[in-house]
Amino acid sequence: MQEKSFAVIGGDGRQQAAAAALRTKGYQVYDAEKISLADYILLPMPLSAERAELTRLLKAAKKGAIAFAGRVSEEAAGVAQEANVELIDYLKREELAVSNAIPTCEGAIEILLRERSVTLWHSKILITGFGRIAKLLAHKLLALGAYVTVAARKPGDRALAEAMGYRAVDVTELAGECVKADVVINTVPTRMITREMIEEMSKTAFLLDLASAPGGIDLAAAGTAEVRAVWALSLPTRSAPVTAGQFVAQTVLQIIEERGNI
Repeated sequence: MQEKSFAVIGGDGRQQAAAAALRTKGYQVYDAEKISLADYILLPMPLSAERAELTRLLKAAKKGAIAFAGRVSEEAAGVAQEANVELIDYLKREELAVSNAIPTCEGAIEILLRERSVTLWHSKILITGFGRIAKLLAHKLLALGAYVTVAARKPGDRALAEAMGYRAVDVTELAGECVKADVVINTVPTRMITREMIEEMSKTAFLLDLASAPGGIDLAAAGTAEVRAVWALSLPTRSAPVTAGQFVAQTVLQIIEERGNI
């Protein structure tokens, strides 16, 4: 058995799965009531908890405890600093960001299959951005027979997209591309799909926003134009909470190992 212990805070599926993974590795895992006994604290993601509650939790932590969380807000980071608890944002780790793209893409495909009455095969799908999620999702959609177009700002991203077998356009061409698309998937957390673009789209088109807040699709405009749209936040937790929790546990243990704390 490991000598070190964790306090896992939060009861969603991802946190429960992370706790189970840590127990499997031989760690003692406590709940919030025994946070004072834990060497490490695993907080929820995103970490933007109510200030008083987070302060209470971290003030109860034992001296030298290290806390981990994902997508840490500035306020939460300030609370941890005031409580003299080191707080590490595990979502800044590349391996977790890449791993999380897997359930995100599977969840996105599940939404497309559920919300539309036609196949992905031969559907014209436009993806904005070409980051981790966009790359993996384009790969999976192409394998399912979709016609995939990538809209990216960087020439290098467009060149890579074309080399991988996709059609690629500059984001300045989005208006013309939206008109032709059966599905538009946004992965960029800034306004990409505007009211003007949506008003020109077919009423049978479908919009899927995978970006974190503030999102990249004008959902209000989609509602007015009667174009179906879904903003799918936190897909890893919603589509595969057990896998998402295991990814978190693996990443946290890797961080601890690199620090020489295991």
